[in-house]
Amino acid sequence: MSTVTTSAPYVEPYHKVGSIAKERRWAMIGAYVALAVFVVFFMLPPFHMLMTSLKSSSEIADLSGSPWIVRSPTLSNYWELLTQGNYMIHFRNSVIVTVSTVIISMIISTLAAFALARMKFWGSATLATGVFLTYLVPETLLFIPMFQIVGSLGLYNNLLAMILIFPTLTVPFCTWIMIGYFASIPKELDEAALIDGASHIQMLWKIFIPVALPGILAAMIFAFTVSWAAFIYPIAFLVSSDQMVLTVGIVSDLIRADTFQWGKIMAGALMAALPPLLVYAFLMDYYIAGLTAGATKG
Repeated sequence: MSTVTTSAPYVEPYHKVGSIAKERRWAMIGAYVALAVFVVFFMLPPFHMLMTSLKSSSEIADLSGSPWIVRSPTLSNYWELLTQGNYMIHFRNSVIVTVSTVIISMIISTLAAFALARMKFWGSATLATGVFLTYLVPETLLFIPMFQIVGSLGLYNNLLAMILIFPTLTVPFCTWIMIGYFASIPKELDEAALIDGASHIQMLWKIFIPVALPGILAAMIFAFTVSWAAFIYPIAFLVSSDQMVLTVGIVSDLIRADTFQWGKIMAGALMAALPPLLVYAFLMDYYIAGLTAGATKG
């Protein structure tokens, strides 16, 4: 007895030739177009500032020329700012206030975040939310009561007032950032440290700070940015030029009535923006490296 087998005819599968590659190519083109628009939109103002800072006062006043072209480049605006006037005093004051604010903010925020994230107590979650909500209160509503407090302490027109006030802007958000990082650390590390006889301060210093370094760096960058670029509090509390920071000193010293020294203003603003650029350029690399190291640790 013989068996006859029949096989179904072979049908070649259907392939969408080149469809995935084409979609990926159009996606890349769209991404690059959006990136180019973004770069042009945000780089035009700094480029205009740079061109203006390289012009002399007479060339700036000559409205017949193009604002985007420098006919006779000069560095006199930068040189006069660095050698004359109070620009360097303002720069020094900004450095003092910013460094002090970052140190105070990180000490308070680290201790507060550790207590709220790990040392659980009644109402800790509500308190953590309340700490963050205080950051949402705008400065324009706070500077009037702050003015009364500063005046009662005798710190009006004093850099110490800025060092005491700026942490009220930075500590709530920095604490909120680090609470999230501390809460993500496995609790087994706490238990192992307590079994080995470590205190809470030793746990914080030897376990939590190294593991949560990306969050600490992010909080430091935030505190630095807020304190360096703050304007409302300095203009309300600082009067004399020798006590002013950069954000207020550039405006007060280089604008007299209806006379604007545009070349120096643009040069001063560009030099004032240089420290934040350097901080972001270097610390963001450490921030990404910290995230990668934390993801690969066993």
